[in-house]
Amino acid sequence: MSERDPLLHVRIRKALEARIRDGQWGPGTRIPTEVELCEEFGVSRITVQRALRDLADAGLIVRFRKRGSFVAQAVGRHNLLRYTGLLIQGPEMPGDHRVVSAQVLPAQAARLRLPGVAADEAVVQMERHKLRPDGTAANIELHVLPFRLAPDLLDQPLEPLTTHAYLRDRGVELVRARLYVEPHALTGPQAELFALPAGAPVFLWTRETWTRRGEIAELVEIVIPAGSERFYVETDLSGSSDHHS
Repeated sequence: MSERDPLLHVRIRKALEARIRDGQWGPGTRIPTEVELCEEFGVSRITVQRALRDLADAGLIVRFRKRGSFVAQAVGRHNLLRYTGLLIQGPEMPGDHRVVSAQVLPAQAARLRLPGVAADEAVVQMERHKLRPDGTAANIELHVLPFRLAPDLLDQPLEPLTTHAYLRDRGVELVRARLYVEPHALTGPQAELFALPAGAPVFLWTRETWTRRGEIAELVEIVIPAGSERFYVETDLSGSSDHHS
């Protein structure tokens, strides 16, 4: 593997994730050390650390100082706060995307309307399907961003892209994200994708992200069927003040 590959850590993360998903590494298994993984993949320690951090952020492994990294006891549990995290690196939940469409069009023609954006202003619209390890769809994502904030979005590798990280890397100062969760009935095409009957109840998530200037930076809709995935919010009550983890 070439260290010049900007997606190298993603490829390593996918390889390690596959070993967890297919049962090669069961819950509680101690995974190889950073040094061993560096030797196996022929990469630097920084690259391995980034791949492991993505796995830990996705809840697939737990890491202990001086003890190493272990496969999490419950695969498929995801921290809901990652979906609103403005400083996260890596995907909100594990898995890759299939890009269905990505285009620039007038705001009035987009499937989601951005608050405060003029009807004739250009926006970027991207639809992706989040994939499970077996290749089936885990969710449907529809992203809409002002073109002025994301002028080169379509030039990026869209399958692994995390939009918050993309915007932050381009100097967009994100200060607030809000996630709405509500019931939704599957339409015909959506039902076919998930192999569920039309009208089946699922969750519709809507995330709004705003800049320090009070402008909308992105609007995302995510359709998530009920299944093996579980989402949680955890509050630590051990200290004098509450904080989310």
